[in-house]
Amino acid sequence: MKRVTGIGGIFFKSKQSKETAEWYKKHLGLPTLKDGSTAFEWLEKDDPSEIGYTVWSAFKQDTDYMNPSKSEFMINYRVENLKELMKVLKEEGVEICGEIEEYDYGKFGWIIDPEGRKIELWEPVKGFKF
Repeated sequence: MKRVTGIGGIFFKSKQSKETAEWYKKHLGLPTLKDGSTAFEWLEKDDPSEIGYTVWSAFKQDTDYMNPSKSEFMINYRVENLKELMKVLKEEGVEICGEIEEYDYGKFGWIIDPEGRKIELWEPVKGFKF
């Protein structure tokens, strides 16, 4: 079973998330979505007809999305079979954080690394477009 297949996103806390996203848009050309995040598109290596995404987002400083971690950032990793992977990780003694959540753009699960950082695991839905 494959585990991580790539980086799905990089998220960080920002004191001025909207202004930070605008700065990155203006000075570095990051194309922003309505919520201020950026979805970089690329083609899947094993199936070039499929678009993949890596998301960048500045979250509000007071977000609880990264809880219980005290870290200022969170990395999202793409995976192929989230439910099976979460089962294996639990058996291996990895700390699981919350329950798997499903949306029209994919399934999400969270774990905590040895230093207390929350890690997001994302199984994207094939064919989804931002």
